[in-house]
Amino acid sequence: MSDLNKLTIAEARDALRKGETTSVALTEACLAAIDGADALGAFVHKTPDLALERARAADARIAAGDAPDMCGIPVGIKDLFCTEGVASQAASRILEGFKPEYESTVSGKLKDAGAVMLGKLNMDEFAMGSSNETSVYGNAVNPWKSGNGEDPLTPGGSSGGSAAAVAADLCLAATGTDTGGSIRQPAAFTGTVGLKPTYGRCSRWGIVAFASSLDQAGPMTKTVRDAAIMGRAMMGHDPKDSTSADLAVPDFEAMLTGDIRGKVIGIPKEYRMDGMPEEIETLWSQGAEMLRDAGAEIRDISLPHTKYALPAYYVIAPAEASSNLARYDGVRFGHRAKLAQGDGITEMYEKTRAEGFGAEVKRRVMIGTYVLSAGFYDAYYNRARKVRALIKKDFDDVFAEGVDSILTPATPSAAFELGKEVSDPVEMYLNDVFTVTVNLAGLPGVAVPTGLDQQGLPLGLQLIGRPWEEGDLLNTAYALENAAGFVAKPANWW
Repeated sequence: MSDLNKLTIAEARDALRKGETTSVALTEACLAAIDGADALGAFVHKTPDLALERARAADARIAAGDAPDMCGIPVGIKDLFCTEGVASQAASRILEGFKPEYESTVSGKLKDAGAVMLGKLNMDEFAMGSSNETSVYGNAVNPWKSGNGEDPLTPGGSSGGSAAAVAADLCLAATGTDTGGSIRQPAAFTGTVGLKPTYGRCSRWGIVAFASSLDQAGPMTKTVRDAAIMGRAMMGHDPKDSTSADLAVPDFEAMLTGDIRGKVIGIPKEYRMDGMPEEIETLWSQGAEMLRDAGAEIRDISLPHTKYALPAYYVIAPAEASSNLARYDGVRFGHRAKLAQGDGITEMYEKTRAEGFGAEVKRRVMIGTYVLSAGFYDAYYNRARKVRALIKKDFDDVFAEGVDSILTPATPSAAFELGKEVSDPVEMYLNDVFTVTVNLAGLPGVAVPTGLDQQGLPLGLQLIGRPWEEGDLLNTAYALENAAGFVAKPANWW
């Protein structure tokens, strides 16, 4: 078989079971692709020896008939996941040299299932960003180009390295994390599928924390079927995480029938934003028609507190970040600044954090510390928590009225040029306008590539589902994927 790195998980799994290829061959094809794609900045810590060792072990499991679906599948792991003995920096200088002595639960589940880790993937520092431009490693670059333009485009953030790697066929799939859209927005920018599960479906243990009540791991894949396969392997109860749900994880792949007759799909009027590009509006309408043609009922709905979601998110997320990042003090692990004679512990904290954190992380830590301070806690943080409860109630009310899932745009535009918006943090934050509500309400969401804009760049739509009903959500996404027939790939310029 040729072009093994271009296979989907499902195709590779079936080929491995039939003896048409081996995990070692798949892994070698991906490693070769990775070595030829340094221009994308996707892989930041390569682990070829470890990958081949795991591939050989996977081939032995397959030969013995002991092979879960992910066995032998080469994947990339976002740098936010702690991986035993492998650098895990969260793309920050402050964690330079940190090699954990333990494995995150999610990456451990994939390892136990026989998946092959190819290396660690680029991301925004501590997952704070929407364009992968805050990374200590430098930018990740979108493999897609705009028309005849040569300017590099963002792959989205914070899981930009994961999205770029999957879109460029450097790996068959990758892990991502989603705090306000960091799986779904990069997926939409790169023509890939990104699933953000219900909060609590995936353990957060061993994942470097950004905002603990919002963070959720999920798969980034080439197809909806692959998201179902990999998602199931990543999910499950973990007693080490108090927010992990003790619920059985169904066989999502078996639920992919494509039959959505009688399903009710909501179209929220509040997502029709002023200044939305006509291409996004048209794609949204076309997506609704595709689902209607597949037998679903399309219903206009209202989520009245949507307009408050972005400001509430940018109070809650920095507040939690301020608390979580207080542990990086130069004492226990990671970077420590060189001190002058006479410097005390206060100077060590100040210098270490000044050197170790990038500008966006500092900005959010300062915002978070401000909104948690004594004089402003009630005015900002408590008020944002109340708004969050109202946003969740909006969704609960809509689902109680019989809506099965909600269709929205995934992003307000196609991928933009690197450097274009990073100078204006508010402009950058607006990239999350369609995605943050899902995290605030703890719901599952999936981005599906649905079309191309006039410059030939991918555009995605988002489906939002009922809590814990990822299987039903993925089946609706599968129907949308089949109707859209998106098969475009970026031209190999790298």
